Amino acid sequence: MITPSGEALVRDHTVYSCVMGSRAFGLATDGSDTDLRGVYLAPTPLFWRFDKPPAHVEGPADEQFSWELERFCELALRANPNVLECLHSPLVERTDATGRELLSLRGAFLSRQAHGTFVRYALGQRKKLEADVRLHGAPRWKHAMHLLRLLTSGRDLLRTGELTIEVGAAREGLLAVKRGEVPWPEVERRMARLAEENDAAATASPLPAEPDRARIEDFLIRARRASALAWEGSAG
Repeated sequence: MITPSGEALVRDHTVYSCVMGSRAFGLATDGSDTDLRGVYLAPTPLFWRFDKPPAHVEGPADEQFSWELERFCELALRANPNVLECLHSPLVERTDATGRELLSLRGAFLSRQAHGTFVRYALGQRKKLEADVRLHGAPRWKHAMHLLRLLTSGRDLLRTGELTIEVGAAREGLLAVKRGEVPWPEVERRMARLAEENDAAATASPLPAEPDRARIEDFLIRARRASALAWEGSAG
């Protein structure tokens, strides 16, 4: 079996792909990029070799990034915000039977662990914004907007048990931040309030303490087994 390139893995073995970024969040404006994200299932025989298939692939299109299914599941089980949001994009581009089952398991990945990962990620981004203010007198406003969006999304996830990434009625207020129309001290105040609301929501969240790792592992094993059987059938 010839080892396919990363581009071929994405082209021939993608099980799920979607549009992310501003277009998925409902924050797109003229000139917004189209960020593509996807999940591919590398053929099982590739894992029988010393050289394993890549865990992720950049490209082949601009602003395109894909994960191998196992790596994607690992990150989602750890409540990685970027990966969890991919499973909830309203702009699905491509899906097959494996991808549809992955989407049906979205709830199994969700847990109160999201409190730590969403807030920790936001804290790291806030430190970068504060460094920009010290160095340049102003933050990168686009990043400030997305930080507020992320904190809001995390809070609502903890409150409701459901992850919604579209900003809805909050669009104009967030775009005002992106345009630099909201003073930085006010943005800081909103960030602090949202962080506190995340903490409060975590104490009474309907989410389970841990994701359903066994259910996800069963799905992954079945996907790997089906891939191996398909390869044996084609080889025979």
